[in-house]
Amino acid sequence: MRIAYISTCQPRKCGLATFNENLIQAVDHYIPFSSSGSFIVALNDSEDKYQYDYDDRVKFVISQERVSDYLSAASFINSSGVEMCCIQHEFGIYGGSNGMHLLALVRALQVPYTIIFHTVLLSPNPEQFSITKKLADKAAKVVVMSRKAVRMLRDIYRIPTSRVQCIPHGVPDFEKPDAELTKQRLGLPKGKTLLTFGLLGPSKGLETTIQALPEICAKHPDTRYVILGKTHPGIFKNSGESYRESLIRLAQQLGVEDHLVFISNFVSEKELHNYLSACDIYVTPYPNEAQITSGTLSYAVGAGAAVVSTPYWHAVELLKNNRGMLFDFNDHQQLSVVINRLLDNPTEWKKLKQNAFKYGCSLRWPKIGKQYGQLFKNHVKEEEAPLLSESTLMQVKSSLSRTMTWNTLELK
Repeated sequence: MRIAYISTCQPRKCGLATFNENLIQAVDHYIPFSSSGSFIVALNDSEDKYQYDYDDRVKFVISQERVSDYLSAASFINSSGVEMCCIQHEFGIYGGSNGMHLLALVRALQVPYTIIFHTVLLSPNPEQFSITKKLADKAAKVVVMSRKAVRMLRDIYRIPTSRVQCIPHGVPDFEKPDAELTKQRLGLPKGKTLLTFGLLGPSKGLETTIQALPEICAKHPDTRYVILGKTHPGIFKNSGESYRESLIRLAQQLGVEDHLVFISNFVSEKELHNYLSACDIYVTPYPNEAQITSGTLSYAVGAGAAVVSTPYWHAVELLKNNRGMLFDFNDHQQLSVVINRLLDNPTEWKKLKQNAFKYGCSLRWPKIGKQYGQLFKNHVKEEEAPLLSESTLMQVKSSLSRTMTWNTLELK
């Protein structure tokens, strides 16, 4: 089976690029020889086609805001001989208003496609609703990463659940390292380590954890809060490091600046796994519920970290059955109570880590890749006309032709 993957692509520093890379490797492992004819259509965020040093798997590059590139990409895919197209979707990576340029590509596409929605909006504006609906309606299969996303597609966008498959976010398949040795190798401070990682920006709620530090450090003075990650490129472009600087000022005002550690790096998955394995508690203090998928949270659970989080959608689902602990949005006092409770009770802390690690094993990419590979293979089989007789074959071809024409008209 040959597959065309449409996504951002490494070395672009983007969560979807990392996800797509892992997906390709996992599917190639499950479907032998798929790599021989499969390729990537990469999304650039500038007009420069040579913006990133892609490897030879990238056969076509789309400049995000150039609509003609989307039509050319569809023509290239149609003539390439692939049997399936896999599209990673986030509104921010496609050009036009709310990523509308992607519709031009799928209208022109003549091979079936699976679309993976990394975001499903609870209150879309009319244009966002229309784009999501059209992309899903024309897809051979829609994939989301949580049960709530399945229900939202059904209830808000009127997508039948029979056309949607829930496949959890995959996590790296690494061995669990020795926590203390890893902490030393990473140069983390001695004592207890709280960790948050990801691209920095005001939507992360990092202020809440910093505000909790005085109460935490009063009971556990050897605690350090490590924030791992660069500032989001869009935020850095518009306002530089002003957000990071505001966090430093907040820590100074609270007298906990010595307990706050920034590591401004975009680390490899292996190194990230080491940080997650070495930390004592992983914190996701996001300030509102509207996050349907969190790759960072999935990675933390996959590494067997003790997770403390606000109850955003993905966290409520992923951390149930004592796989993590929740605290209310923007409630630094409750957060300090929860963290002190875990630091005071090693037995409870270890149980949380064990539960997370056990469930995280089911999220590892070889198992997730198998689910995607089976999905692709099953749909290609469904698309094949049954070889019963020439008359039956002609009837099927006629029916498919009418269906494709109707779908194309629906998207116009």
